Order: sequence, then C-alpha cells, then structure tokens
Amino acid sequence: MQPDPRSPLHPLSQHEPRLDLIGLGWTPFFAAQLARLEDAVQPARVVLASASLHHVQTADGPRLAVVSGRLAHETADRAALPTVGDWVGLRPGDGAGPAYIVHTFARSTCLRRKAAGPSVEAQVLAANVDTVFIVTSLNADFNVRRLERYLEAVIDSGARPVLALNKADLCPDPGRFIDAAREVAPAAPVVLVSALSGDGLDALRAEIGAGETVALVGSSGVGKSALSNRLLGAEIQLEGAIRAADDRGRHTTAHRELFPLPGGGLLIDTPGVRELGLWSEDGAGLSGFEDVEALAGACRFRDCAHAGEPGCAVLRAVEGGDLDPARLGAYRKLGAERRHIALQHDARARSEEKRRWKQISKSLRNNPKR
Repeated sequence: MQPDPRSPLHPLSQHEPRLDLIGLGWTPFFAAQLARLEDAVQPARVVLASASLHHVQTADGPRLAVVSGRLAHETADRAALPTVGDWVGLRPGDGAGPAYIVHTFARSTCLRRKAAGPSVEAQVLAANVDTVFIVTSLNADFNVRRLERYLEAVIDSGARPVLALNKADLCPDPGRFIDAAREVAPAAPVVLVSALSGDGLDALRAEIGAGETVALVGSSGVGKSALSNRLLGAEIQLEGAIRAADDRGRHTTAHRELFPLPGGGLLIDTPGVRELGLWSEDGAGLSGFEDVEALAGACRFRDCAHAGEPGCAVLRAVEGGDLDPARLGAYRKLGAERRHIALQHDARARSEEKRRWKQISKSLRNNPKR
C-alpha cells in the first residue's frame, strides 16, 4: 500500500504536531499490560493497516511497520491481528526499513461484525474505541430496524453509542425521527446535526472526551465522510452524492483510518456498511433491547420464547399496545441470528482444534525423537 499523503498521521507529514501516548489514547489499561511484558517493546497505535504494511504512531512520531512472522504464525484468529485503533509493541527493523510488530495489546473494546460471505469469521471494524457515532440521515434511508442492529453491535463492543441524525438541513420536521431514535435507544444521546450547515456539530464534539477515540459507522450515503471532514476541520475524506431515487449512496471511504481531532481526541472513519451481520461467540442475550428484556423478566416461565406461552408478559405488552410488534419481531430475529452464528462458530472451532491435533500427531509420528 502506498502512503496516503492526506493522512494527518501519515509518516511523511512533518508539519503535524507530535502527540504523546496519552494524546493517542494510551490509558492505564494498556500501561498495566506493558508493565507485565518480559521483553521491552515500543508502544505504538495503528493508524492505517493493510495486508503488508501498517502505519503506526509512537510517542516519537509516525513509523511504518510490518507484522513479524512469529506473531502472524501464532495468531490463529485473523480478527486478532493488528488493525486500526490497536495498540502494538514494536521492535526496530533493519536499518531504515520498517519496524516489526511483535506484540498486540489486549483490546479495551472491539467493534466487530460477521465478515461478509458464507465464511464464519469476525471482521473488526475498529479497536479500542470509546464512543461510536451511529450516523443516519433524515430522509428515506432512515431505518429503525437498521438502527437497532447497529446499536446492538456497538453495545456488544463495549463502546458507548451516540445516535447522530445527519442532514437536518433537508428535514423540515425532524421530530418524528428523533422520537423513533429515542424509542429504540432510550439511554443513548441523540444529536441532530447537519454536516452541510454545521448545526449541531458543537453538540457532537461535546460527546468526545479528552484523549478518547470515536468511530463513525453507518450505511453509505448518510454523510459520514462529510461529518468527518467537519469534525477534523479539513477536507480529508472524499464526499459522495446520493441517488435521488431512494436517497441511498455509494461508498466514498475505502478504508479505515485514525485521525487526530483538533482540540484533542481521535476519530476513526469507516466505509459504509451494506451488511452488518452480528457477531457472537456465545449466543448471549441482546443488549440493545432493555425494554423487551425488562418485560421478559415478568414472564411466568424463565425460558419463555414469547411465542404463545401462557403468562407471557411480552405478548401481553404487545396486545396492550405498550410494545411495538415490529420491535418484538426485530428482537426475535437478531436473537436467532446471534445464536445461529454462535453455533456455527463453535462448530468451526471444534473442527479447527481437531485438525490441529491431527497435524501434531502426524508430526510426532514422522519425527518421534522430536
């Protein structure tokens, strides 16, 4: 991958102010891990990642780095390899060549989705993010069910969700959109914003704490790139138009990258997601449906499936008009999706473990002394 000269943290950009580790998002969580390491490494944060070359930022400035062969070999799960937002440990390379990434620090948060396609594996959208702006536009592309899906993924990641309702300048009556957003996310801040006019940007900036990392997620055409540029105060990301027929857009951000924000904090912009498959390894319950879970606590049976059992408080709420049937349908759908992925993941893990032991047995037969 060729270096991108637009990046504020690009290794060739010498005019940018140097950030210390705290300014890059370093916290006691990572410092404790560093103190436990037996071998000395230089902490660095991944700014831009590719299959062959990573752009990282250290307290001494930007560097280029590659994943060491040993780390790549020992990391069985590709989702655990260094990606944008990760903290890694570096060792010097040969001469003026890139440094080697020899360690990946445990993540404080991890925003994941099921990788597109039939394979059962996770794709990391962003690592070590404190807050996620779920961006949607106030037009025909506004979709409550999609918001529920994004909200579930963000809460599951450990990050704090904020709903950013963009393109307020095109909506004369945003009240119904705000009400719909608050209904599915009663505990999350809802910010009305216009990347075009700048209205609401101060309220959005107020959701970013000093030294915190924020990520922008949303479907194509909702204005993530435009919002990124306004928050960064520079035309860093390309901005695209939407189709007039259905208010949907095309991808303009092609990769994930970490940028420093004016006044402190960091931002990760992500490409538009057409398919956000939830990822689960244990099939645990949903986190973004507190209203449904609260009702379920009053059901007669602890394992109530809310599908006709006697004494079901959830169905009683639907019949009484206190719970939207479509919300219950989304709860069932996302819950079934999580359980299905967990079962597939468990089967794949057992298969890989069996294959690994077969290889070990074969190696011992061919090399008995070893």
